[in-house]
Amino acid sequence: MFDPKAIDDIANRLASAIPPGFNQIKEDMEKNFHAILQSALSKLDLVTREEFEVQKAVLAKTRSKLEDLEKRINQLEQQLPPNS
Repeated sequence: MFDPKAIDDIANRLASAIPPGFNQIKEDMEKNFHAILQSALSKLDLVTREEFEVQKAVLAKTRSKLEDLEKRINQLEQQLPPNS
């Protein structure tokens, strides 16, 4: 999931962009920004870096096995007698 600290940082930066004359509503806006960001990011179905790395390793292992199987098939095909 997305890092809550990063969401807080983005919400703070958005709130700090509010002109000084609107300081009264700055805190409310920051809370709203935080809620909107959290909602939008939760809909993205993100994975953690750790989950990504695990899947990357699984894919690499699967690719390696597939390449080995392709080599074995090619070797077996070469051992077959030629078709007439």
